[in-house]
Amino acid sequence: MSIPERVLTFALDGEIFAIDAQAVREILEVPAITRVPGAPGFASGLINVRGAIVPLTDLAVAFGMAHADHGEDTRVIVIEAEVEGEPTTIGLVADKVLDVAAMEGVPVEEAPPVGMRWRADFIRAIARPQGQFVILPDLELIFAESLAQSVRAGAAP
Repeated sequence: MSIPERVLTFALDGEIFAIDAQAVREILEVPAITRVPGAPGFASGLINVRGAIVPLTDLAVAFGMAHADHGEDTRVIVIEAEVEGEPTTIGLVADKVLDVAAMEGVPVEEAPPVGMRWRADFIRAIARPQGQFVILPDLELIFAESLAQSVRAGAAP
């Protein structure tokens, strides 16, 4: 299984997630959010990132986690990701950004098919640096199911 060489780790609802560090454009304090009426909870708002309109997504919603109000450590991770084959700039809400870490030599396993509180197909892998669990989400699948469906349904992303 192929995983990124370097990842950005962040916290969501007490869990640690990691995404490919090369996909990260920048990390922002939470900017003003324009809510989009009728949009799904996963991508219910838009933000302005250097003059560009960017959908703001919440992986906590995709994973069915408890919704937390934005706190002093909340950040928006601006990434470049594929959505329906097109490179797209997206903002991800993180309760707290933790670190950039090298994944060389870190034990990595597939998500078990049972015993997970989340959809196993939304998890690309689970890494275990220093014995702690770090979830690598399958952003392409999550975005394909969550963002693309809202666009097809006629809602703004």
